[in-house]
Amino acid sequence: METSIIKIGNSKGLRLSKTILEKYNIKDKVELILEKGHIILKPIVSPRKNWDKEFKKMSENGDDQLLMNDIFEDENLDEWS
Repeated sequence: METSIIKIGNSKGLRLSKTILEKYNIKDKVELILEKGHIILKPIVSPRKNWDKEFKKMSENGDDQLLMNDIFEDENLDEWS
């Protein structure tokens, strides 16, 4: 596929079609990889970024308690034996 480099203010940029953006799930940012004469654009997907830090803070604050019992009162565990 061939595409043009376009002027954006004092810089230049690459315009990607809506089809490409949707197909490769590209949102706001991409990782730019320079490799052996090639430029690779890779979508950045980090839905759980920083969860480890937030879970640690929850634990330190005592906010990591179960909201409901993991075994219900009327549950019969014998049927799984």
